[in-house]
Amino acid sequence: MKITRIRSRAVGVPVDRPTRMSNRVLDDRHYVLVEVTDEDGLTGLGYTYAGTAGGPLTRAAVDDLLAPGYLGEDSDDIVGLWDRAYQETLLAGRRGAVVRALSALDIALWDLKARRAGQPLAVLLGGSTAPQRAYASGGYYRPDDGDWAEAVAAEIAFNRAQGFTDHKIKVGGLTVAEDARRVAAAVEAIGGTGALALDANNAYRSVREARAAIEAFERAAGDTPLWWFEEPLSPERIAEHGELAARIRTPVATGEIHQTRWEARALIEARAAAVLQTDAGVAGGVTEWLRIAHAADAFGLRMAPHWHHNLHVHLTAAVSNALVVEYFALEKGIFNFEALLTPRTRLEYGDGLVRVPDRPGLGVEFDEDAVARYGLA
Repeated sequence: MKITRIRSRAVGVPVDRPTRMSNRVLDDRHYVLVEVTDEDGLTGLGYTYAGTAGGPLTRAAVDDLLAPGYLGEDSDDIVGLWDRAYQETLLAGRRGAVVRALSALDIALWDLKARRAGQPLAVLLGGSTAPQRAYASGGYYRPDDGDWAEAVAAEIAFNRAQGFTDHKIKVGGLTVAEDARRVAAAVEAIGGTGALALDANNAYRSVREARAAIEAFERAAGDTPLWWFEEPLSPERIAEHGELAARIRTPVATGEIHQTRWEARALIEARAAAVLQTDAGVAGGVTEWLRIAHAADAFGLRMAPHWHHNLHVHLTAAVSNALVVEYFALEKGIFNFEALLTPRTRLEYGDGLVRVPDRPGLGVEFDEDAVARYGLA
């Protein structure tokens, strides 16, 4: 089926109250939504996160750089179109907003293909609709929540009330001693019933600094092992991630910012992580995520994809080395993509699991009123 129309929109959804992590303040979340329509009038949906700004830039990359190469082409030729589009980015740049734009287009084509087949994307890719293990993500710094340690404990209690046993909180935004107090409070609140991961969002400037921090957090956790230490260093410092991973007890996780199989290859070769957090909305779409996951599997690495649970629940269901899906409750007002979806197509969860939708494709539909309300020029 020929591609007859490509529509893109940029939206900015504000967080509900002051929020920060180790290295930036969060206000608006910019998303770019892409619709690809074939000659039968069937439409596939794709999307990516563009950052706290950058929605119009990423949308321009879809419209001006990539869409002309897709229009009129065979919508089933997803891998071929990816390769030609990637070649087209040679001069414009093969990272950042350009690859996020490519990701959104690729996701839309896979959604279209699965919708045409009448299957959930997970099934089309060779997986099943069995529920997937998930953890409750959060633990951001929100001054309105009061004492830092008490706020973490309260959020863990909220997560547990939703049925989650595994959790993740931020570190790196306070002194090591203050963050260690938050880690101790989280471990106590979990009460030995689940796992706790720590996300530094590239907070530390050296291997020495990151090692001192994680060893303090390990002491704070006592006899409870920490699940993983996420993005301790800047993404470019791949060799240093490998050096750190070799020196500490807690497994290192990273990869959410890294794009394409080539950057994933560098992470694997450097032994920079035991857990890869490749994000299909960042790395190059479904096509590239699958390439990375299969390569990681050959080296015994597990996949714990970053964000986008509505998409990643399908992908983890289709590979053998999936570890867990990251889940953000919309009520937290932090990762707020589901504010753009109709309530009936938001992801269902329970008992520490997320449900693979049984609807065709990704199983999502945009709430047009919400998209219009948050639309960016």
